[in-house]
Amino acid sequence: MSMRRFVYSFLTVVFVLFLSTSAFGAGFGLYEGSARGNVLGAGLTATADDASAVFYNPAGITQLKGTQVMGGLTFIYPKTDIYTTPGGMTASTDNWWIPPHAYLTHQINDKWWAGVGIFSRFGLGTEFNSTWPGRYNSYYARIRTVEFNPNIAYKVNEKFSVAGGLNITYMDLKLENKISPTTFGGPAALGDANSSLNDGTGMGWGFNLALHYKPTEEWYLGASYRSRVSQHIEGDADFTKPAAWAGFGAANAVLLRDTQASGDIRLPDEVFAGIAWKVAPTVTLGGGIYWTRWSTFDKLQITYDIPIAPGVATVTKQKQWQDVYRYMIGAEWKFMPNWRASVSYAYDEEPIQDQYADYLVPANNRNMYSAGLGWDYGKWTTDFSYTLIMINERKIPARPADGVLQSEFKNGIAHLFGFSLGYKF
Repeated sequence: MSMRRFVYSFLTVVFVLFLSTSAFGAGFGLYEGSARGNVLGAGLTATADDASAVFYNPAGITQLKGTQVMGGLTFIYPKTDIYTTPGGMTASTDNWWIPPHAYLTHQINDKWWAGVGIFSRFGLGTEFNSTWPGRYNSYYARIRTVEFNPNIAYKVNEKFSVAGGLNITYMDLKLENKISPTTFGGPAALGDANSSLNDGTGMGWGFNLALHYKPTEEWYLGASYRSRVSQHIEGDADFTKPAAWAGFGAANAVLLRDTQASGDIRLPDEVFAGIAWKVAPTVTLGGGIYWTRWSTFDKLQITYDIPIAPGVATVTKQKQWQDVYRYMIGAEWKFMPNWRASVSYAYDEEPIQDQYADYLVPANNRNMYSAGLGWDYGKWTTDFSYTLIMINERKIPARPADGVLQSEFKNGIAHLFGFSLGYKF
């Protein structure tokens, strides 16, 4: 098989994987760009010395000779318990969410490089039993994105490189919740209606810029910026009403009719910044920050082509999220000629304020502990990673208008298993 045919086939398979899987993240940002990057994080933004630099710092691809490819998956298993008043404890439904990643870099000449990535920077998956006490706010939410990111990088000199690219992002979502007949003045005994926003899709684009600087043989610095991406989502709003709702009489005919729906979501700007120090020929320390401008997500507004009730054609839920940081520190040790081990710690801030928290993202600030193992053999590179996420407990006040009860999020945890495979042509 020729190199070109191999690369095309590889990227096609990864793109299909994106359309058939979902992702999970606090806020709903994802930073799982590769197995090695899952551990080193901002440290890899600084070193940027494998094909996943397309995700972490595209300016770093000027260090990669010839043509290189990488692809892989991160398997994410999240769990949380929510204690509501009234209602007691409800556990999230067991699910695996699997965001993949794929990269191709190519050295054009001694000054210019090209790189392309297919990955997901935003995704979410939360699910509870459809009869749980918080069902009027949400019992199922899924957000998926696929980002196609072509880049061009220029080596200014042996120490300094720059890069720029386009972020073309496809997004789809599905949101489900229950609606009580009491919303329309009926008795609860009539049973809940089901609301499902299906096949909500949109396409948006932005840009990215990156810098890579190596002042000495021992020090690396890197920074990358990805712009905001605005999405206009269009989909189907489907409603299922119990037969007992016929008791509303003529009014039932104009309540919760199936229709088209649309809304706007602004995916936030991001900045990755890192520094790394090669303490010894086999040991590198690194760290830094990620900054995510979640203040762009101030509300979720859905407009229905046919009003879902007399005079109700638009439903708005305030979000008012805050800008946040993730702080990271880690180390990588080449303990044998072909083997690498890495460890790290990260503290991840939650963007959602208590007064706007809901069950779409039942999370809080997080502590992240990661370890990785890499094997380099000839032209092949293989990496494995494990991350344990411990989510802090939090209490949120009731907001009856949004279907949110007085709640406590407890026992939040997630296990992440990463795998990446790379090849140098």
